[in-house]
Amino acid sequence: MMGSEKVKLVSSVLSPVGRRVEWVLKLKGVDYEYVEEDLFNKSNLLLELNPVHKKVPVLVHHHKPIAESLIILQYIDQTWNQYPLLPQHPYQRALARFWGTLADKLAKTSWDAMCGSGDEQEKTVKEAREVMDKLEEEIKGKRFFGGDRIGYIDIAFGWIPCWLPVWEEVGSMQIVEPLKHTAISAWINNFLSHPVISHNLPPRDKLLLYSQRRKKDFSSTLRP
Repeated sequence: MMGSEKVKLVSSVLSPVGRRVEWVLKLKGVDYEYVEEDLFNKSNLLLELNPVHKKVPVLVHHHKPIAESLIILQYIDQTWNQYPLLPQHPYQRALARFWGTLADKLAKTSWDAMCGSGDEQEKTVKEAREVMDKLEEEIKGKRFFGGDRIGYIDIAFGWIPCWLPVWEEVGSMQIVEPLKHTAISAWINNFLSHPVISHNLPPRDKLLLYSQRRKKDFSSTLRP
């Protein structure tokens, strides 16, 4: 079998995109070796496996490294048939990939908002809320973006339930508005209630300390 060889995942407990890969491997029941990476002191292994971007996650299968979380998710879905993530219809698959790309853009905007301040933060928060409004319309009437079960889009946006509340706290901001984004709030509860997700959540205290440190580092680079 193509997917039978040992799998290795190089990632970090702090990485929202790395967690995507862990969730999917567990949803599909794929055994893998996990290697924790120090984001402040990157190992030679990571630099060897991902010399271009030097970032986690990296999936190693058949001794070949695959980088970039969304590409990894698509590779996993094509390699292991159980629990398919992406729709079968080409148009629906294309739409799912579109939303996945948007998830990454929204994550960057939200992270920038956390690190920012003043008018610049206000601008990025507004941009993030506008995307949340579109997500609200997309998820209305559904348990998950993929329908009755977690799919590719849910995994792509999985940082919202786990990482975004920490970023909002550190940045003293609010991107998800519970009274306005009621469907998103319901989806967050559904997502976090899934056993694979609830049993594999990142430690909030570590996320908080990491985010505070990164915001402080970012602020220090802006000082004259």
